[in-house]
Amino acid sequence: MKFSNWLALSFLVASGLLLWSLREIIIQIFAGIVIAMAFCTLVEKIRSHLPVHRLIALIIALSSLLLILSLTVIIVVPPFTKEFQELILQLPNAARTLWEIAVGGINSLTDKIYGENAGQILSEKLITSGITNLPDGSTLASGVGDGIKKLLGLAGNLGSGFVQIIFILAVSLMISVQPNAYREVAILLIPAFYRKRAQSILRKCGDSLSDWMVGVLISSLCVAILAGVGLSILGVKLVIANALLAGMLNIIPNVGPVISTIFPMSVALLDEPWKAIAVLGMYIVIQNLESYLITPSIMQHQVKLLPGLTLIAQFIFTVIFGPIGLILALPLAVVLQVLVKEIIIHDLLDPWKKQRLAR
Repeated sequence: MKFSNWLALSFLVASGLLLWSLREIIIQIFAGIVIAMAFCTLVEKIRSHLPVHRLIALIIALSSLLLILSLTVIIVVPPFTKEFQELILQLPNAARTLWEIAVGGINSLTDKIYGENAGQILSEKLITSGITNLPDGSTLASGVGDGIKKLLGLAGNLGSGFVQIIFILAVSLMISVQPNAYREVAILLIPAFYRKRAQSILRKCGDSLSDWMVGVLISSLCVAILAGVGLSILGVKLVIANALLAGMLNIIPNVGPVISTIFPMSVALLDEPWKAIAVLGMYIVIQNLESYLITPSIMQHQVKLLPGLTLIAQFIFTVIFGPIGLILALPLAVVLQVLVKEIIIHDLLDPWKKQRLAR
């Protein structure tokens, strides 16, 4: 190999190592770009109905989003806080009720298998074991100390997360104000012979992200409606708040729906234990409908993203970027799908195939 080839190879390796070391910053910048695309999509929708300047349309879009977010917080947070306090007070009683139900079920099953009074002996052993295994004072003190250390670590993580959120929002706002200028800067970093083609590819990436956002909005709305109807039928409290929570957390693939199940189950547990089991079953049905029917149909129509690729993207991006990679797995997969299709297939493989056939 020539010296120039070795130099190019060294430059590529150094660039790859630099990008890997900066992957956390890169994923945060991408998150800002995704949010900026949402703002730009709203701005274009507003300008298609109102003949106003782009900056005014952006102010209208941001004000509307802030108003919707404020109303959502007002609707969701106060009842959740009240019910959470009641849940903390009633949790021992609920746990005792569940324990009695579990022991009763074990007793009846044991009596059927081993005969009468066998279940009673087993339950006495369980209760005795539970009492004798209570922690002593030194263990409790050690546990309290560990708990304080974990709380301090959690506070540090929350502070770091707050700084990251501010950074992402700042990037998204700056890009939203002048999207064309930032697009031109990105184009200038590409070799001159490929700039026109790169501009077309970036435009397709933006269109695909916009289509994905519309698909996520429709899917989340369907989940919120299904959760609201199901919770109303079961007679669970805080129907609107829990439905909004289910719709918002639906944006996070797989993990979000699991988190959204916790609070309605807890609220139902305060009322009657069987309702908590019914809520769990209902959310499992909704999640399966969303995963295998609603979202695949919408995403197949909007961005033509295969479900298998979605699952692979979630796993890979979570390993590389951590929790934020899981949240941004779908938009990353959408952009990568466009890049692979346009650059690798259309620009590299198709011409190579034509050259092979010409020979």
